Amino acid sequence: MSSSQFRTLIDSFEGDYGFLSNFSHDPVRYKGVLYNTSEHAFQAAKTNNPKEKEVVKLAATPFIAKKRGKKVTLRKDWDSVRISVMREILTEKFKVGTTLAQQLIATGNAKLEEGNWWGDTFWGVYNGKGQNWLGKILMEIRDELNEGSNKSSTI
Repeated sequence: MSSSQFRTLIDSFEGDYGFLSNFSHDPVRYKGVLYNTSEHAFQAAKTNNPKEKEVVKLAATPFIAKKRGKKVTLRKDWDSVRISVMREILTEKFKVGTTLAQQLIATGNAKLEEGNWWGDTFWGVYNGKGQNWLGKILMEIRDELNEGSNKSSTI
């Protein structure tokens, strides 16, 4: 979808759009393990060490999970798999038929941009610059959810 096709911009994953954030308190199952948030799952996925995964999983908040994730033994392939790992986790979070999937669909064709103040230009946008991978993945999942609902309505 080109930028000219977007009618609106959602540039903050807070407030009414807090559910889009990996810090939202929505449990997600990843690789058979239930995590408190998608942030917990993502940070735990950074390592192949079972003990380190558990330490991240047990973090009291997503902020603490993120801090712990910065200290784990990073998988050798992390840079090449981190986008696909995020996509898998978010696909689980916004699973077909869930309230979260409906909320994501309800964003319509808005451009989803994880605007942030902490300087993340890989997953989001800071000071107008960034790759916005989190937003891109969410929009891809939204498109897939919409395609799925369109297919079921034509049957």
